[in-house]
Formats: sequence, structure tokens, C-alpha cells
Amino acid sequence: MADPYVTLGVARGASEADIKKAYRKLAKELHPDKNKDNPKATERFSQVTQAYDLLTDKDKRARFDRGEIDGDGNPTSPFGFGGGGGPQGGFRADYGGDQGDIGDIFEGLFGGAGGRRGGGFTGGFGGFGRRPPAKGANVAYRLTVPFEDAARLAPQRITLRDGKTIDLKLPAGVETGTQMRLGGKGEEGPGGFGDAIVTIEVQPHRFYTRDGDDIRIDLPISLDEAVLGAQVRVPTPDGAVMLSVPKGSTSGKVLRLKGRGFHKKSGGRGDQLANLVVDLPVDDDALIEFAQGWQDKRNPRGRMGV
Repeated sequence: MADPYVTLGVARGASEADIKKAYRKLAKELHPDKNKDNPKATERFSQVTQAYDLLTDKDKRARFDRGEIDGDGNPTSPFGFGGGGGPQGGFRADYGGDQGDIGDIFEGLFGGAGGRRGGGFTGGFGGFGRRPPAKGANVAYRLTVPFEDAARLAPQRITLRDGKTIDLKLPAGVETGTQMRLGGKGEEGPGGFGDAIVTIEVQPHRFYTRDGDDIRIDLPISLDEAVLGAQVRVPTPDGAVMLSVPKGSTSGKVLRLKGRGFHKKSGGRGDQLANLVVDLPVDDDALIEFAQGWQDKRNPRGRMGV
């Protein structure tokens, strides 16, 4: 039930970027792969991950700041539930997958030990004062995802500690540092299984670069394609497409392929931006002969004052 701000070592008013930076630093130091003989580091990694999950969820962070939930995402007051149990008599508060503790609610409402004097609520409410058994520990995984798979949200297969494999559906807006929680896939405990926390790492690509939800690429074109215009094939994460290069294009001209970028959290997709680069052959006799007989009467560096 630690304060998530203290766990990550950030100020209460920290920005999302500061929270991400702090998490990545701690996750790198505490990752189970680097601390195989240090169970305390693995436990600390899980705590850091849980704190990051809470503080990057805007709704949960606001509720924590208002004192409505604790660092585990559990309600701190019965008045925060807004009903819930219903006529069935059972109550489950789904804050990060943890079970609400009804015993804590009555203790907080009626004054802890004082509320139990003379039998109190332990007997009167069928044992609500007893804390439920703890779930098992969460287990951390790191999944490397190819750049193109991340862009098109291709399902990823991951093998768990028990040897079972599952196919993960990547979320829109996925990026390095994105975390996915797999309920009940952690260690077993008296109160059931903990969760698996999967941290995504998107691999860099040899010619694509990411710019927010957009993808950038330097696209080589020949001199005749630049001068005369042409239809050229362009690679995208979804496969090659045709692109119209306008007549008289120069290096640095950017052409846009709509909807060929990363899937956005808000819906839709970013674009792919092709930066044209005129690629000249080396020691081409015909091109050399042409250049010797042709002169560009402009000063292409005039705008630079030279």
C-alpha cells in the first residue's frame, strides 16, 4: 500500500514524461533478467510496475490524489463504492484486478479495534473483519516486438514460465515501455494467482523511424524520376504501395501516404512520410556527358545569401 510517488521517486505533481523516465530507470536496474539471484529486486520491480500503472492511468491517479483509493488501487472509504454489492451480497472492486477488502471498510468506518469490542463486526457480519488471503506475486516479462508488427498491431506470441504460450493483442498507441497486464498469469498464492506484467520494447528498423504516430522514411529516387515524374513502389509496414512522384521533385520534398503509420489511441492511424532523396549513379558516362553540356543558370544557394 506504498505511495506510488514515493515508490517511483517523483514529486506528486510530476508530469507523465517524468513518471515514464523514472520508471524506465528503475525498471532497467531492477529487471528480473538482471537480478536472477535477488528475489527482493524482483519484488521491488513488481512494486515499481504497479506504481507506474496507477500513475499513468489518469482516472486512477486523480482518485489516488483525492484520497479515494490507496497505492494498490483499493478504495480507502466505503463511500467511494457507489453501491456495487447489490442483492447478491458479493462485492468485487475491479481496481487493477485486486479484490476489495470489506473488512478494512468496516474497520475504517467504525474505528478499528473499537468497532470490534463486544463481538463487533467480525461476528455480526460473518467474519468481514478478517483480511482475505493474499494473491501470489506478479511476474514481469519483457517482449521485443518488430517495428512493423507494432505499427500494424500484429498479434505477438509469448511463452510464460509454466511453458504455456499465448497470443497477445497489442494495444493502439503501443510503444517501448507500454505495459500489458495478464490477469491470473503470475505466481500462485493462498488467495489465487497474481498477474503477469508484460513490458513492450519496439525494435528499431533499418529504414523506418517513428515520429509520434507517423512513420518517416528516406525514399531514394533516380534523376529521371525526379525530373520527369514517376510512379514508384514504396515499402510500408502493410506491404508495398505505389506513390506518385511529381515532375520536378527535388531532394527533401516530403510526400504523405495517409493511414500507413501507427494505430492511434484515439482511433485511426498516423501517416507515412516519404522524404525524397535524389540518388545519382557514380561514373555514369551518359550522365557526365549530359552535365558537361548543360548548365543550371539559377543560383540554388541564393536564398542562403551566397
